[in-house]
Amino acid sequence: MSHDRVAQAMNKLSAHQNWWVPAALGLLWGLIPCGFLYAAQIKAAETGNPVLGAATMLAFGLGTLPTMLGVGFFAGRLSADRRSQLFRMGGWVTIAIGILTLLRTDEMVDFTGHAALLCLMLALLARPVSQFLPALLRYRRALGVGAIAIGLAHTFHMLDHTLKWNVDAVSFMVPQHQFGMAAGMLSLLLMLPAAVTSVDRIQHYLGKLWRRIHLLTVPAFLLSAIHAALIGSHYLGGFEWKLHNQLLTAVLTVVAVLVMFVRSRLFWSILSLEKFYVSPVKQK
Repeated sequence: MSHDRVAQAMNKLSAHQNWWVPAALGLLWGLIPCGFLYAAQIKAAETGNPVLGAATMLAFGLGTLPTMLGVGFFAGRLSADRRSQLFRMGGWVTIAIGILTLLRTDEMVDFTGHAALLCLMLALLARPVSQFLPALLRYRRALGVGAIAIGLAHTFHMLDHTLKWNVDAVSFMVPQHQFGMAAGMLSLLLMLPAAVTSVDRIQHYLGKLWRRIHLLTVPAFLLSAIHAALIGSHYLGGFEWKLHNQLLTAVLTVVAVLVMFVRSRLFWSILSLEKFYVSPVKQK
């Protein structure tokens, strides 16, 4: 296929160290199949005007420029192993973006909220269960950053589909929902420092302080679980005190408590499995 030949040409070109190589790779990249690029091209063709079409493609390029520069800047400061993990996660991120694009509905508020909660939970479990699931530990950073990214998507979905960008409407909500939203926002704020300091260079600079910063994700997880229970449509937040809602709330509570127990050495000692427990010091 033609795009296979373009990919091979890009691989050969990337082996050179000339100053013009990044620009040439960028030009070739435009020939690689891309759903977002095709959508922009269709929009440009829809204008029926060469000038407006060119302006549309220019706007698309300028809009993606900050993201591409940011990814290149931060990826260049990651270790080779971390970059490899990042690239492996690229496919899953692409699938996630596609799902979010196709399902931009009210249900996505729930989907993104649960996805962020799941990613955060797996990131917290990665270290204590690393002897059983070593792959989980390798992707712990990606899971943590993914939790904050999806959490931000959840917030914007909520603002757009639930509040219609009318923030003043929060003051008219019942106290239960107001407290749930406050818990969610506080959870998001607690996750931000961990996401910002997830680069290797910053971790080495902060030293022991880095672990203290990342321990903020523990109360962030508990607050996000409280947020889901109080305002989630499938839990107590739906105002339906039926058995189904109560059971879901109970399951969410048990999962949150279990995550905290698994992170504790005492939990493993009670089960006589302390030899499998991986402490933070040992993990380093």
